[in-house]
Amino acid sequence: MTTLSMSAATPRCFAVGSRAQSGGARKATTAGRTARVSRARGASLVARAAFTPAGAKIAGVGMAVPTQYLTNDDLSELVDTNDEWIRTRTGIGKRHVISGDESLTSLAAEASKKALTAAGVAPEDLDLILLSTSSPDDLFGSACTVQAAIGATGALAVDLTAACSGFVVGVVNGVHFIRGGEYKNVLVIGADVLSRYVDWRDRGTCILFGDGCGAMVLTSTPDPSDCCLLGFDMHSDGTGNHNLTAQFAYEAGTDTAGKSKPTAEGGDAPSSRGAFCNIGMNGQEVFKFAVKTVPDTVSKSLEKAGMTSEDIDFLVMHQANQRIIDTAAKRFGLGPEKVVSNIAKYGNTSAGSVPIAMAEAVEEGRIKKGDIVATAGFGAGLTWASAILRW
Repeated sequence: MTTLSMSAATPRCFAVGSRAQSGGARKATTAGRTARVSRARGASLVARAAFTPAGAKIAGVGMAVPTQYLTNDDLSELVDTNDEWIRTRTGIGKRHVISGDESLTSLAAEASKKALTAAGVAPEDLDLILLSTSSPDDLFGSACTVQAAIGATGALAVDLTAACSGFVVGVVNGVHFIRGGEYKNVLVIGADVLSRYVDWRDRGTCILFGDGCGAMVLTSTPDPSDCCLLGFDMHSDGTGNHNLTAQFAYEAGTDTAGKSKPTAEGGDAPSSRGAFCNIGMNGQEVFKFAVKTVPDTVSKSLEKAGMTSEDIDFLVMHQANQRIIDTAAKRFGLGPEKVVSNIAKYGNTSAGSVPIAMAEAVEEGRIKKGDIVATAGFGAGLTWASAILRW
């Protein structure tokens, strides 16, 4: 066996020599490094100076839902249920579901075009697109296909996944991108087509979910203190993830949910095919989670905004269950005239529910310029988020 030794004649002397030469050379090296760091910092400061902090405002909103819908009576032909049972427990009367050539991309593009028209912003003037969704058309995301569909050639387009909290999280992020001074026009989209993952034999979930999309255009203002986002609060708790899932699994007989099986045995056979499972939900636990976290997170956002519930003009929550909406409204002392609810028409559209509700309220003339809107999302993850917005 060959061994390596450190001889005094070569490596060790070389190492010592390297240290020994440091007298003048090391000073020169240090001085050169300092100069390089100074130049880099100077360049960074120049770059920062090019971006002037700005304010942000809500410029326009839009929405889109599929043409086809299922009423509670329609569902009663699929599972043991009826209209009264569903309405009493959820407040839902019907839900829209994609069909034919409709897709998440087509819905998002339609809603986005409406929002851009309302905002008076051309697609090519967008700097950033944030698509909040848990059900993209492609595993790698759908933000880029939406970008192409609306002609936003100059925009960075990225997907953001935070389930039913996604749109609120997207708005908070969009505002901060603008406030940093680097972006002037940001499109935030909330969209989901969860009908793809619904088990229409499961009475506990098939009555809840519908498809739809809402979009909001945020634009910069010269005054940094002029901001539509007055306060926000966001959280996650992964220990509760099991209460609402749609896990990945390989096809029946190959493997179990969440297990990795990268290749199939034998010859030229492809890897085992897989797909995401149907939505599974512990309804009671999700309900308890929502009625606890929503009032708490909205209260924290109000506190950060220096406001109280008396300052709220409208409450726009994730449309998951009418009883959850009613509980939150009662907690803040808000009458029905201050609560936006359209769950009866669309069901739970996940990331799409908050922006759809906002867009519809604006279209109806309820939410107007200057109004203070408290909004909150909550759902899978588990995640929950709230924001106080000035329209």
